Amino acid sequence: MNDIADAGEAHVPLTEKYGGGESGPMSVRTWLRMLSCSMIVEKRLRRRFIEHYGTTLPRFDVLAALDRRPDGITMGELSQMLLVSNGNVTALVRQLQGDGHVTLQQDPDDRRSLIVQLTTTGAAHFAELAAAHHGWIADMFKGVSGDQQRALYDLLSVVKTSIAAESRDR
Repeated sequence: MNDIADAGEAHVPLTEKYGGGESGPMSVRTWLRMLSCSMIVEKRLRRRFIEHYGTTLPRFDVLAALDRRPDGITMGELSQMLLVSNGNVTALVRQLQGDGHVTLQQDPDDRRSLIVQLTTTGAAHFAELAAAHHGWIADMFKGVSGDQQRALYDLLSVVKTSIAAESRDR
Protein backbone atom coordinates (compact mmCIF):
# COMPACT_ATOMS: atom_id res chain seq x y z
CA MET A 1 0.00 0.00 0.00
CA ASN A 2 1.35 3.41 -0.92
CA ASP A 3 -0.67 5.56 1.52
CA ILE A 4 0.88 7.73 4.19
CA ALA A 5 -0.38 8.26 7.76
CA ASP A 6 0.42 11.07 10.15
CA ALA A 7 2.86 10.04 12.87
CA GLY A 8 3.82 13.32 14.44
CA GLU A 9 6.33 14.94 12.12
CA ALA A 10 7.28 11.68 10.39
CA HIS A 11 5.22 9.97 7.72
CA VAL A 12 4.93 6.20 7.79
CA PRO A 13 3.17 3.83 5.40
CA LEU A 14 -0.37 2.89 6.39
CA THR A 15 -0.95 -0.71 7.25
CA GLU A 16 -4.11 -2.68 7.79
CA LYS A 17 -5.29 -3.35 11.31
CA TYR A 18 -3.85 -6.65 12.59
CA GLY A 19 -1.35 -6.66 9.74
CA GLY A 20 -3.97 -7.11 7.00
CA GLY A 21 -2.29 -8.62 4.02
CA GLU A 22 -3.50 -10.23 0.85
CA SER A 23 -4.55 -13.51 2.41
CA GLY A 24 -7.72 -14.55 4.17
CA PRO A 25 -11.35 -14.24 3.22
CA MET A 26 -12.18 -11.15 1.14
CA SER A 27 -14.97 -10.21 3.57
CA VAL A 28 -12.46 -10.03 6.45
CA ARG A 29 -9.88 -8.17 4.34
CA THR A 30 -12.54 -5.65 3.26
CA TRP A 31 -13.69 -5.11 6.84
CA LEU A 32 -10.10 -4.59 8.01
CA ARG A 33 -9.52 -2.05 5.21
CA MET A 34 -12.68 -0.12 6.21
CA LEU A 35 -11.70 -0.28 9.87
CA SER A 36 -8.16 0.91 9.16
CA CYS A 37 -9.38 3.87 7.13
CA SER A 38 -11.97 4.80 9.74
CA MET A 39 -9.47 4.57 12.60
CA ILE A 40 -6.91 6.73 10.78
CA VAL A 41 -9.45 9.43 9.94
CA GLU A 42 -10.81 9.44 13.48
CA LYS A 43 -7.32 9.64 15.00
CA ARG A 44 -6.43 12.61 12.78
CA LEU A 45 -9.68 14.40 13.60
CA ARG A 46 -9.19 13.85 17.33
CA ARG A 47 -5.64 15.22 17.16
CA ARG A 48 -6.60 18.22 15.03
CA PHE A 49 -9.55 19.22 17.24
CA ILE A 50 -7.26 19.19 20.26
CA GLU A 51 -4.37 20.97 18.53
CA HIS A 52 -6.39 23.65 16.75
CA TYR A 53 -9.38 24.21 19.03
CA GLY A 54 -8.58 22.67 22.41
CA THR A 55 -11.68 20.50 22.15
CA THR A 56 -12.50 16.87 21.60
CA LEU A 57 -14.25 14.83 18.95
CA PRO A 58 -16.98 13.74 21.41
CA ARG A 59 -17.73 17.39 22.24
CA PHE A 60 -17.92 18.11 18.50
CA ASP A 61 -20.34 15.18 18.11
CA VAL A 62 -22.63 16.60 20.81
CA LEU A 63 -22.60 20.03 19.17
CA ALA A 64 -23.32 18.48 15.76
CA ALA A 65 -26.30 16.57 17.12
CA LEU A 66 -27.66 19.71 18.77
CA ASP A 67 -27.13 21.72 15.60
CA ARG A 68 -29.49 19.29 13.85
CA ARG A 69 -32.12 19.89 16.54
CA PRO A 70 -32.29 23.69 17.01
CA ASP A 71 -35.34 23.45 19.30
CA GLY A 72 -33.38 21.24 21.69
CA ILE A 73 -33.39 17.58 22.60
CA THR A 74 -33.71 15.60 25.79
CA MET A 75 -30.57 14.17 27.30
CA GLY A 76 -31.93 10.65 26.71
CA GLU A 77 -32.57 11.34 23.02
CA LEU A 78 -29.11 12.85 22.68
CA SER A 79 -27.59 9.75 24.27
CA GLN A 80 -29.47 7.53 21.80
CA MET A 81 -28.46 9.69 18.81
CA LEU A 82 -24.79 9.47 19.76
CA LEU A 83 -24.93 5.80 20.76
CA VAL A 84 -23.30 6.49 24.13
CA SER A 85 -24.36 6.12 27.74
CA ASN A 86 -26.39 8.74 29.58
CA GLY A 87 -23.43 9.28 31.90
CA ASN A 88 -21.09 10.11 29.03
CA VAL A 89 -23.59 12.56 27.55
CA THR A 90 -24.19 14.21 30.91
CA ALA A 91 -20.48 14.82 31.45
CA LEU A 92 -20.02 16.27 27.94
CA VAL A 93 -23.11 18.46 28.20
CA ARG A 94 -22.01 19.81 31.60
CA GLN A 95 -18.62 20.75 30.11
CA LEU A 96 -20.29 22.47 27.16
CA GLN A 97 -22.69 24.23 29.52
CA GLY A 98 -19.74 25.49 31.54
CA ASP A 99 -18.24 26.93 28.34
CA GLY A 100 -21.52 28.67 27.51
CA HIS A 101 -22.17 26.53 24.43
CA VAL A 102 -25.39 24.86 25.62
CA THR A 103 -28.26 25.46 28.00
CA LEU A 104 -30.17 22.93 30.06
CA GLN A 105 -33.85 23.40 30.84
CA GLN A 106 -36.43 21.20 32.45
CA ASP A 107 -38.71 19.50 29.92
CA PRO A 108 -42.18 21.05 30.39
CA ASP A 109 -43.80 17.73 29.36
CA ASP A 110 -41.67 15.54 31.66
CA ARG A 111 -40.18 17.18 34.73
CA ARG A 112 -37.73 14.27 35.11
CA SER A 113 -36.08 15.14 31.78
CA LEU A 114 -33.75 17.92 30.80
CA ILE A 115 -33.68 19.54 27.38
CA VAL A 116 -30.29 20.60 26.06
CA GLN A 117 -30.02 23.29 23.39
CA LEU A 118 -27.23 25.19 21.65
CA THR A 119 -26.68 28.79 22.68
CA THR A 120 -25.88 31.46 20.11
CA THR A 121 -22.25 31.19 21.21
CA GLY A 122 -22.41 27.40 20.90
CA ALA A 123 -23.87 27.61 17.39
CA ALA A 124 -21.11 29.99 16.30
CA HIS A 125 -18.45 27.74 17.87
CA PHE A 126 -19.93 24.69 16.16
CA ALA A 127 -20.00 26.49 12.78
CA GLU A 128 -16.25 27.17 13.14
CA LEU A 129 -15.53 23.56 14.15
CA ALA A 130 -17.73 22.17 11.36
CA ALA A 131 -15.96 24.25 8.72
CA ALA A 132 -12.59 22.92 9.90
CA HIS A 133 -13.96 19.37 10.09
CA HIS A 134 -15.33 19.56 6.54
CA GLY A 135 -12.01 20.92 5.29
CA TRP A 136 -9.98 18.20 7.00
CA ILE A 137 -12.22 15.47 5.58
CA ALA A 138 -12.05 17.04 2.11
CA ASP A 139 -8.24 17.11 2.34
CA MET A 140 -8.12 13.44 3.33
CA PHE A 141 -10.39 12.54 0.40
CA LYS A 142 -8.74 14.79 -2.20
CA GLY A 143 -7.09 11.77 -3.84
CA VAL A 144 -10.51 10.18 -4.43
CA SER A 145 -12.55 11.59 -7.32
CA GLY A 146 -16.15 12.67 -6.86
CA ASP A 147 -17.31 9.69 -8.91
CA GLN A 148 -15.23 7.33 -6.79
CA GLN A 149 -16.62 8.86 -3.60
CA ARG A 150 -20.18 8.39 -4.90
CA ALA A 151 -19.43 4.76 -5.85
CA LEU A 152 -17.89 4.09 -2.44
CA TYR A 153 -20.85 5.72 -0.70
CA ASP A 154 -23.25 3.55 -2.69
CA LEU A 155 -21.25 0.39 -1.97
CA LEU A 156 -21.14 1.17 1.73
CA SER A 157 -24.92 1.49 1.63
CA VAL A 158 -25.05 -2.07 0.31
CA VAL A 159 -22.72 -3.18 3.10
CA LYS A 160 -24.84 -1.39 5.71
CA THR A 161 -27.98 -3.12 4.41
CA SER A 162 -26.21 -6.48 4.48
CA ILE A 163 -25.09 -5.92 8.06
CA ALA A 164 -28.60 -4.95 9.13
CA ALA A 165 -30.06 -8.07 7.45
CA GLU A 166 -27.51 -10.32 9.16
CA SER A 167 -28.44 -9.06 12.62
CA ARG A 168 -32.09 -9.93 11.98
CA ASP A 169 -31.08 -13.49 11.05
CA ARG A 170 -29.42 -14.18 14.43
